[in-house]
This record gives sequence, structure tokens and C-alpha cells, in this order.
Amino acid sequence: MLMAKHLCPTSSSRLTIDLGAIRDNYRLIAARIAPAMCSAVVKADAYGLGAARVAPMLRDAGCGIFFVAQLGEAIALREALGAGSEILILNGVDPGGERLCADRGLIPVLNSLSQVERWRTLARERGAALPAALQVDSGMSRLGLDARSVATLADDAAFPREVSLRLLMTHLACADAPGNSANEAQLARFALARARFPGVPASIANSGGSFLPEEFHCDVARPGIALYGVAPSALAEGLRPVATLAARVIQIREIEAGTGVGYGLDYIASERRRLATVGIGYADGWPRHLSNVGAVWHQGTRLPITGRVSMDSLTVDISALPDEALAEGDFVELLGPSQTLDDVAGEAGTIAYEILTQLGRRHERRYVDGAQICA
Repeated sequence: MLMAKHLCPTSSSRLTIDLGAIRDNYRLIAARIAPAMCSAVVKADAYGLGAARVAPMLRDAGCGIFFVAQLGEAIALREALGAGSEILILNGVDPGGERLCADRGLIPVLNSLSQVERWRTLARERGAALPAALQVDSGMSRLGLDARSVATLADDAAFPREVSLRLLMTHLACADAPGNSANEAQLARFALARARFPGVPASIANSGGSFLPEEFHCDVARPGIALYGVAPSALAEGLRPVATLAARVIQIREIEAGTGVGYGLDYIASERRRLATVGIGYADGWPRHLSNVGAVWHQGTRLPITGRVSMDSLTVDISALPDEALAEGDFVELLGPSQTLDDVAGEAGTIAYEILTQLGRRHERRYVDGAQICA
């Protein structure tokens, strides 16, 4: 990839990331949940947009707490942020990683009694309480301690001497559906756990939870996808889109009726058509499920994908455009004003999270703050 960037002055595709929009989304959420604190979830390389660029900007905007999923992500984030920010690891620490986690000043989210015991063992070896968050399972059945394990720890007099609890948290399963009764049920179960650990800051709100009523905001909210411009529910208004994606036309051709296009010749032209081959494919994160279903856009015109999405290219029907409207080397829009992440996800039969986090590394990445290009 480095060789390609040195040898080729252009890129076949361009991903533009608006740091100013992420900052605005953070401030919108922070204002909505105040006086609760607003953290930032920057796992999966800030949902594919580059944690090393996104997290320092959020820190400068006032964010002091960051969440990632894995220890390796946390170590890289510490290097990007330096000292002063709290970095929590949602999945906890795999066996054997406890010393490194503690040495780097990172905070594991303890999800099971076995994770708790390994962290306590290290604390006893070092003769000092180690910081951690504790996750309880309030009904999602994914990560976290069950009610019996919560009671066991709450009744253990030695636990607070070995673990300095920074946060008690759980995760909402249905925050994207504000009217779902599961939200209130989880909140009620979480309240029982909170009662066992009085004085410990609490967190239940993810992106969707940040737009639920005030009782869900607790002490700390943990927005993720909303920071990156995707509304987690119909209640989330005012979020700015963050990412745009464009790709170049490689070749333009005309085909006659009866001509097949792409692997398997799945598309057969019913009449004379003009086609453009575009330099982006599933190796760049553009879903193969969009074959013969999705589209790109140019100057407000939808250009349907014809045939299968290949590894490095796809073909679109440009017959709706005037002959001179598109030339080889021109960019077409894949994400932008005409086509949102949710639009693409809907056509691909998935969710915006997956589209965003799968965007590949071959795109030229441009960071902007509004109209200003960032260095």
C-alpha cells in the first residue's frame, strides 16, 4: 500500500472525513445528556474513520473518557492521546494481558468473575487497588455479570480494597427502538445492581440511550455510531453526516442488447446501454450484496450497479446521463448528499455500522474541518 501511494499520484477512491462534524455531533449529544458526562466510543479504529485523528480532536473538544474493545486498541489510543484521558476496554483483558494493561494506565471493563479474579490477583501482587469498570448483564445476554455474581462481589469485603471501581455499566439491547419495553426492564434491573454499589458512577446509555429520557443518562453516556453521523433511532435529530466516499470512473463503454456484464454475466442488457466501470469493489468495503441492487450517483442522477460487484471494481449504467456528463477519471458519489450510509445499508441488507467499519484502507483519506482541509 505504501508503494502504491508513492508510485501513483492519484487514488481510485477518496474517503473524506469531517472532523468538525464529529465534534459537532459530540457537542450536541453532550448538551442533551448534561449534567451527565459524555464519553466517546472509538473502537474499531473509530468505526473505521481513524481513531488517531478522531480521538485527539474529541479530547480537545472536552471528552475525557474513551472506550475501545480490545487491549491492542487501547495501547494505540494511549499513544495517540498521551496521559490524562481515561481509556476503558469494553471486552476486558484476555488472560495474560493484565500486567500490560495496568502498566499502560488502562482500565479494563470486567465482565465475568474470572476476569475479576485475574485483576484482583494482580492487585494483590502489587499491593494496591487497581482501577476497573464492572459490567452487569441487565438482559442482553452478551457481556457482563449476572445478578448472583453482582451480589457475590458486593458482599465481598475485600473487593473494594483490591479493585477501585470507576464505573458500573450495562448495555441496552433495544435502544434503537425507544418504545420497546426491554429498555425500561433493563433500566430497572440495572437500578438493582447500582444499589449494591452506592456512590459508583453508572452508565447505561449507548448512542440510542443518549436520546432516551433523562433517567437513562445516569452519570456517563457512551455514544458511538451517533458521533459518526448515523442516527440510532428516530429520536436522534440534528446529527451531521461525517463521511463521504467517491470513486473514479476507469472506463466507459457502450453495449448492445443481449450483452452480459460482469462475473457470471448476471446482468443482460435489454437494449443498448452505456456503462461505466468504477474503481471500487468489495476489497474496499463496498458490499458484494449490492450487485444488481445498489447504485452510485452523479450530479443528482442515480446510476444503478449492473452485474456483480468485483474485488476492485463495479459497473454502473450511465445511460441516464448526457453523453458528455461523465468522463474517464471523473469521480462518482457512493456516500454523500445523494446516498447515506443508511441508504446503502438498507440496499445491502445490513446496518450502517457494518458499512462504515468495513471501508477499506485503499481509499485516499482526507480529513477536513468543514471547508478546511486538515494537515
